[in-house]
Amino acid sequence: MAVYLTKEKKEEIFKEYGGSEQNTGSIKAQIALFTYRIQSLSEHLKTNKKDHSCRRSLLTLVGKRRRKLNYLAKIDLEGYRNLIQKLGIRK
Repeated sequence: MAVYLTKEKKEEIFKEYGGSEQNTGSIKAQIALFTYRIQSLSEHLKTNKKDHSCRRSLLTLVGKRRRKLNYLAKIDLEGYRNLIQKLGIRK
C-alpha cells in the first residue's frame, strides 16, 4: 500500500490551505489533503495494478473529495475556482 502521510506533511498542507496547522476542519484543507492522498495512491496503483483494496480506497477518496468540492462550490464559488486551479484538479 502507499506510504501514509507524515505528521509534518499534514501540518504543511493544513497550514497552506487551512490557515494554520490546527485548522484541520477547513474544507479547503480537507480537499487539499484528499488530493495529496489521491495522487500518492494513483502512483502506487501505476506499479501495483492488481491491488484492488487500494483501488477501492482511491475511488472512495475521489468520491469524498467530489462531495466536498460540490459543497465548496455552493458556499464559495470564487474560493472553489481558486482551489481547483491551485491544486490542478481539472484541466
